[in-house]
Amino acid sequence: MSRPDRTVLLLTAVVIVLAACGSDLATTTTSVPEGTTPTTTTAIPADAASTLASPGDGCADVIDVTIEPGDAGYTVSATVASADTGWDKYADLWEIRSLDGTVLGERVLAHPHETEQPFTRSVGGVAIPEEVFEVVVVARDSVAGFCGAEYVAEVPQP
Repeated sequence: MSRPDRTVLLLTAVVIVLAACGSDLATTTTSVPEGTTPTTTTAIPADAASTLASPGDGCADVIDVTIEPGDAGYTVSATVASADTGWDKYADLWEIRSLDGTVLGERVLAHPHETEQPFTRSVGGVAIPEEVFEVVVVARDSVAGFCGAEYVAEVPQP
């Protein structure tokens, strides 16, 4: 299946799932010239983003991801919402994984962000194989582990 066909299939599946769930997430598709793949972004409403990570669930949720190609690999930026309480419990890492679970890169988060929610951090020089068209970004809580919302992002081709 070609990349544009996979994208259309994935977008159709996302729309069906969101409609079935009664979601109010806004999905936008940017118009692009014939023969190129559209970029799709699913925006989480600001009021929903602040409630994704709650002290009750203890997880760190990835709520947005951007990927930019560069000369020395990709730069990946992830926005994380977490129930940080200080050094005793905070989002301490996020990973970029292929769909088969292979870890392609990570960003260690060296301190809590309890007063900065949600927060965005980047990592550069990520080697993503050219046959990988989508990645999953997941965040880890220092106590609860990997248990929050994951984000599937399209990898732009250089």
